[in-house]
Amino acid sequence: MNTKMTRVEKDLIGSRELPADALYGIQTLRGMENFPISGSRLYDYPLFIKGIAMTKEAAAEANAQLGLIPESIKEAIVKVCREIVEGSWHQEFCIDMIQGGAGTSTNMNANEVIANRALVLMGHHPGEYEYCSPHDHVNCSQSTNDVYPTAIHLGLYASHLELLPVLKALIAACEQKSVEFADILKMGRTQLEDAVPMTLGQTFGAYASILRHEVDLLNKAAEDFLTVNMGATAIGTGVCSVDGYSEACIAALRQITGWEVRLADDLVGATSDTSCMVGYSAALKRLSVKLSKICNDLRLLASGPRCGLAEINLPAMQPGSSIMPGKVNPVIPEVMNQICFKVIGNELCVTMAGEAAQMELNAMEPVMAQCCFESIKLLMHGMETLRLRCIEGITANADHCRDEVRHSIGTVTALNPFIGYDKATEIAQEALATGKSVYQLVLEKGIMDQKELDRVLQPENMIHPQKK
Repeated sequence: MNTKMTRVEKDLIGSRELPADALYGIQTLRGMENFPISGSRLYDYPLFIKGIAMTKEAAAEANAQLGLIPESIKEAIVKVCREIVEGSWHQEFCIDMIQGGAGTSTNMNANEVIANRALVLMGHHPGEYEYCSPHDHVNCSQSTNDVYPTAIHLGLYASHLELLPVLKALIAACEQKSVEFADILKMGRTQLEDAVPMTLGQTFGAYASILRHEVDLLNKAAEDFLTVNMGATAIGTGVCSVDGYSEACIAALRQITGWEVRLADDLVGATSDTSCMVGYSAALKRLSVKLSKICNDLRLLASGPRCGLAEINLPAMQPGSSIMPGKVNPVIPEVMNQICFKVIGNELCVTMAGEAAQMELNAMEPVMAQCCFESIKLLMHGMETLRLRCIEGITANADHCRDEVRHSIGTVTALNPFIGYDKATEIAQEALATGKSVYQLVLEKGIMDQKELDRVLQPENMIHPQKK
């Protein structure tokens, strides 16, 4: 234990005083001071920190294998990285996610924390870098420009693997409702107008179906994260690394992660290319558009309770007004809508930042990473909340739904194949004008006999194609 209260560290800019036992160092301190931007810190995204630690561990293994760092220092670095992966020392990763410098502050934050913790494990004090250096040992054969994107890729892939079960659970909840509501007839609607009959089960089955399509698309987009540029160093030429380093590092990453990590074909191209984040963010936007549509529907279907559609009941979560007694709002779909808007906005930011690459680097990676990690986190929390606090508790007003079908003019559509579009239009117009039912008017005019009409206008016969 260091008995001094502070220690002094030096860098290119000058000297600074730090807490003696802090695991971060002078460059982290400068990053904290320079970027009080979003309030979203590295430690808010544990999987990103784990991605950094796995990257540093792989680099240490490769460097030791090639004789570039001593075995004793490698062992200390590896132990620290594994501690970080297990959840330790995350509070020392305290820089804002949004930062200038293309991620240099993040990389140096990691280098300093790992070096100083390694020093403690080796029996030294933080700051005694002659025994384990953030630059010469922890960052050996590396640049921010290969470490930072690799760590982002690993962190986002891990986040994707956590997102999928949440999405699949929501899909399963919708599927369960489709079974539960399979026999409840209701009116379908287009442009918010009466269309033709369907079942409430078909409505929820459709929700499950459109979300299920997104699983494959997300998986395909996430696959790109497993391609990394370790060994590219500054711009992709591999300066300050040695032959065989990239291959050794990739082999170590595969061993550490258990994933099929692969080296990019062209490291110069890969170092400035952030299209994998653009692609995955676009997939998250697609998912958000569908989730928001579903929530729009839920709010409409549950509108009322007396003066709206009132076909379903959402679980009552909280009183809905400070002035209107008895009012209950659809707060869960509302918050999910807002999450979707945020994710859609993040996707635009990622796209613009991806386009902003210049020459051999994209300096806008920090905001791209922040947006992607935030979007995944928001969607995970939102979908879990939507499932548990809304979808699973939805009930149907079956009698009301069937009454709407009986009184709807939309059933006239089923007569098109039998009496023609023009005659069906006349029936619809007269029904609207007189208040009579379609059924009554067809019989009065002798257009069809009752037996045939009963068969055609049986609502259950209008929810699927008919036999010829």
